[in-house]
Amino acid sequence: MINTQIKPFNATAFKQGEFVEISEKDVLGKWAVFFFYPADFTFVCPTELGDVADKYEELQKLGVEVFSVSTDTHFTHKAWHDASETIAKINYYMVGDQTGNITNNFGVMRPGQGLADRATFLIDPEGTIQAMEITAEGIGRDADDLMRKVKAAQYVASHPGEVCPAKWKEGEATLAPSLDLVGKI
Repeated sequence: MINTQIKPFNATAFKQGEFVEISEKDVLGKWAVFFFYPADFTFVCPTELGDVADKYEELQKLGVEVFSVSTDTHFTHKAWHDASETIAKINYYMVGDQTGNITNNFGVMRPGQGLADRATFLIDPEGTIQAMEITAEGIGRDADDLMRKVKAAQYVASHPGEVCPAKWKEGEATLAPSLDLVGKI
């Protein structure tokens, strides 16, 4: 999946009190995070979605849009948004993928279940997947690590010839791969 293009899609999302139609065209030209989760009204999912909601303003400042995706409908997303204090703080897109088209496009549909895996994809402005993370059902993701990955991907994109080492944080030293570094790290 890394370095592949997102595939065309159309869907209805719930965002800031409204239902909106979206497609891959809404992703192109900006950085985007697709945040797949199994289902609304569950247990680990709201903790993850709330964690991303807490970072949404910072992501927006970095030029990143967030699209949370489950195979629930946009109506179910609204009902969950209205019923849960944690979900009520979400201002990003909550995409209804009841046909499974988007989930299948990203290869994260659980066979025979009709539910998405717990998966995150970071997409650059050209629509190319730059990072991905998939975890097992009971393992929640961390928005701080997502932020680190976004900043690293943006840094690498704007600094050709440099790479970000493990645990890299904004402002820290990067590496310029060369023959001189072989065997010295």
